[in-house]
Amino acid sequence: MLTLIIFLLVLSVLVFAHEFGHFMTARRYGVRAEEFGFGFPPRAIGWYKNKFGKWRRVIGNRSVESLETNEDEKLHPGKKQTIYSLNWLPLGGFVKIKGENGEGRNDNDSFSAKKVWPRVVILAAGVIMNIILAWFLFSVAYLIGLPQSTDSLGKGAIVTNSNVVVAEVIAGSAAEKAGLKINDYIVEVAGNKVNSEKDLQDLIAVRGGQEVKLLIERNTKREEIKVVPASVNGGRATMGVAIFSAALVRYPFFNSFWEGAKTTVFVLKEIFVAFAGLIASIFQGQNVGEQFAGPVGIAKITGQAARLGINYLLQFAALLSLNLAVINILPFPALDGGRILFLLIEKIKGKPVRKEVEGMIHNIGFLLLIALVLFITYKDIVKLF
Repeated sequence: MLTLIIFLLVLSVLVFAHEFGHFMTARRYGVRAEEFGFGFPPRAIGWYKNKFGKWRRVIGNRSVESLETNEDEKLHPGKKQTIYSLNWLPLGGFVKIKGENGEGRNDNDSFSAKKVWPRVVILAAGVIMNIILAWFLFSVAYLIGLPQSTDSLGKGAIVTNSNVVVAEVIAGSAAEKAGLKINDYIVEVAGNKVNSEKDLQDLIAVRGGQEVKLLIERNTKREEIKVVPASVNGGRATMGVAIFSAALVRYPFFNSFWEGAKTTVFVLKEIFVAFAGLIASIFQGQNVGEQFAGPVGIAKITGQAARLGINYLLQFAALLSLNLAVINILPFPALDGGRILFLLIEKIKGKPVRKEVEGMIHNIGFLLLIALVLFITYKDIVKLF
């Protein structure tokens, strides 16, 4: 239950930030946001400013127009106000923008009445907000402290809890037979403390053919395993792992935001590369189902990150935010990137694609996305058993 609650909170923050980007940019370009809500409808309660500048409450799904009398409209004409709402389904948020579906082309405060580039910016603003949020989350995590290789420390780094981490386990090696896994911390070898890569290499090198006790840390829990290092031609013994030195690293306030920015750019690049690889694999006929995680899989990982500590949860939330940004900017129907693609076609043609045609394509895209989510969710549930 706690895992589910944390997952819903993280998802809500990411979606709310995305919609907030659309909302603020729409207002900046003079487009009316009819409603900006936390959670999804049906609406529980909302507030708006009436034509006299006073805040009024609205219960349920009533519109502003139904609350203002015709006499008020004649005596005090003015622009329609935004409803700020709390909704019954506490998942993320939404913004209802006037003209987002092509209506109101003759109204100055309509999305569809604006030129192409302002509409592109409004659509892209959600993605930009997710990137900014990821930068903020990475920065706060660095302020608290995150595991980082000691070979790539930034300026002002404060290092604690140095460890030797397993980066790779060679197939068929002594390490694999012993049960060592990637990201395991090797704490001790035969009762001797391991502080560096050289410590581990020297302690293993003289124990070829011997059963050696390793104290490792895996997911914050310590356990003891036994390994028999192998020596080749009487040389130094090895276990068959690639290792690196890592430590819990934190940064001063301003340095943490610089490190957060660097990490955001690096991770964003890697996500684009990974997506390109996945798309290439699909066209090559390879099975890529195992490389995706749906809501169930993400919820499971969120719970694991939360158990490791708030800094790990912030880091994971930042990764999710960047993934959400990349997915939304892809030129696929029903996504922000798909809508931007239609605007670019409009710019090139000099006139918009027919509303019916665009709507049909977006609906098909939406159904395909739902089908993909259901398929991946099924695969996630199967993995649990």
